[in-house]
Amino acid sequence: MLGGALRAALAERQCGMLQLVRRPAKAAGEVEWNPAAAVAVRAPDSLEGIKAAIHLSGANVAAHRWTPAYKREMVASRVDSTRALACMLAGLRRPPQALLAASAAGIYGDRGDEILDESSSDGSGFLADLCREWEAAARPAVEAGIRVVHLRLGVVLGGGAGALGRMAPLFQLGLGGRLGDGRQWMSWIGLEDTVGAILFLLENPVLAGPVNLTAPNPVTNAEFTRALGRALHRPALLPAPAFALRLALGEMAREALLASARIRPARLLDAGFRFAQPTVEAALAAALARPRPPSQSALS
Repeated sequence: MLGGALRAALAERQCGMLQLVRRPAKAAGEVEWNPAAAVAVRAPDSLEGIKAAIHLSGANVAAHRWTPAYKREMVASRVDSTRALACMLAGLRRPPQALLAASAAGIYGDRGDEILDESSSDGSGFLADLCREWEAAARPAVEAGIRVVHLRLGVVLGGGAGALGRMAPLFQLGLGGRLGDGRQWMSWIGLEDTVGAILFLLENPVLAGPVNLTAPNPVTNAEFTRALGRALHRPALLPAPAFALRLALGEMAREALLASARIRPARLLDAGFRFAQPTVEAALAAALARPRPPSQSALS
């Protein structure tokens, strides 16, 4: 969802793009890579002189129960791929000026009502540990003089196959409700603002290190539930008890669904970024609107 929206936005700006794919390259602008191989890209010359790299890879955190095998997949898809990309970029004769690498708001852990920004300490738990390793994996690029930005993403609200795409069908059937007591803070961001923030960071050479990609107005899960119910004109009266979520989903429920993170995007705000969707109601309205056909510039 995010990668597709970002590519469309870059196309509208008439930016040339190369896309790393894990299958044989079939189209112009595609470069085959295998982050698990000793040599991630067989022909790295195609990447010489690029302006920036954006890395958004990662197996879905909230897809299902965190079995040991799935935990290994989450680590490999984030940490190993980031390290492979960072090492490859660092080895170029003309490396990019910037690497924007996905991370997650999960690095702060379960913090109750505490207001968190980029200066806050990391949390504890599997997800926080994973995010720390994820960010550390980009170190080879930092050491090569590449400006590295860690995109600490909150829950991205957009149409398609994101978090909202999994929640909306249940709410449309009248089966939606808060998770647990609903008092846990949920740090979210609209898809339009996510793309806008990434473009802003690409063009701002002084920003490096962690940057929270979350809206300035986090909401509790109960507030989000009510807002989504109103947006869909459906009741949201069927809460999912915390004990049932823990029983069904184990560690994933505790760290991804019931954890509380009240995050402020301090570095974006201080740098002058303006959010197009500062409220959850605006972000939901945009995400649930009938999609418009792509502009001509995006098709060219």
